[in-house]
Amino acid sequence: MQRTTHRPHLHVRPVVVTLAAAVALTATACSKSEDDASGNQSSASAVAGAEQKVVTPKPGSKSCTIDAYGAEKIDLKDATVGFSQSEKEANPFRIAETQSIKDEAAKRGVKLLTANAQSQFSKQISDVQDLLAKGADLLVIAPLNSDGWDPVLQAAAAKKVPIITIDRKINATACKDYVSFIASDFVEQGRRAADQMIEATGGKGEVAILLGSAGNNVTTERTQGFKERIAEKAPGLKVVFEQTGDFAREKGQQVTEQLIQSKPGIKGIYAENDEMGLGAVAALKGAGKKAGDVKIVTVDGTRSAVQGIVDGWISGVIESNPRFGPLAFQTLEQFTKGQEVPQEIVIQDNAYNTGNAEQDINKAY
Repeated sequence: MQRTTHRPHLHVRPVVVTLAAAVALTATACSKSEDDASGNQSSASAVAGAEQKVVTPKPGSKSCTIDAYGAEKIDLKDATVGFSQSEKEANPFRIAETQSIKDEAAKRGVKLLTANAQSQFSKQISDVQDLLAKGADLLVIAPLNSDGWDPVLQAAAAKKVPIITIDRKINATACKDYVSFIASDFVEQGRRAADQMIEATGGKGEVAILLGSAGNNVTTERTQGFKERIAEKAPGLKVVFEQTGDFAREKGQQVTEQLIQSKPGIKGIYAENDEMGLGAVAALKGAGKKAGDVKIVTVDGTRSAVQGIVDGWISGVIESNPRFGPLAFQTLEQFTKGQEVPQEIVIQDNAYNTGNAEQDINKAY
């Protein structure tokens, strides 16, 4: 069964789960009765200190089945799963994400093939095609970019290989081109980062945004949420500088060095991931600034960034948790058994600030 690509992204009401609610995902199956869907919560053993809570989809929310998708049932234990990582594993987020996938595959005794695109989109496309050629029955993809996936989607459709995407979205049609998308609410992350920036700055002054990589929904949505909340709650806070740091520490440092020269009165920096935020800290130290002179708010929840709060250099960190392994494999298991799975699953993330950073740093990755 062939599936077309580049259809408009369907709006779905997502399932919302806290960090790594993986082993409890069966509680979210859309086949549950309306009574069950009205608010029952399930708990399971934690992955790295997360409270386990699953909010089931409301009646009418979108789901996907293997029959609707056009694939064939398979026992997950007998399957080969291919995992495509997008970025170099120098970033703690990517290290933790890949390890989570590997750990869950090993725990379940599932054969896993892995590839790392080293932050090159053309390589990621060829990586996934190679995973298919090596016999992957199922795919888990952490996309580098949101667009440009036609070759992969067509190749997977020809072999009837289901795809789950994690942490970034592919611009295609759910339950046609891919089964399910598992990630955080990036717009909400931007809003929460804005709330922390407003609190840190008093809602007045000039602030800068260190943008993530271009061409993916994470950057777009984290920026959108931040600007929307600033406009709504703190019109006295002005975004006067925006430049990409490509989600990289070194680039974040370089951009911040330029920022300090061009905008010496900058009051706050919103870094769209921790690595860029830590690069900003290095730039401020190099310029002779003191901790707290410029308020920094970041997104991810790495141990180094949370330590930055403890040390006074970072004002707040919004968590974006990378431990997708249990949830991804549980989704695959339900799907391959013929059960309904949500087309979109949103993880509820925590946050770190001066009030909880020291006591909660062990929850960081």
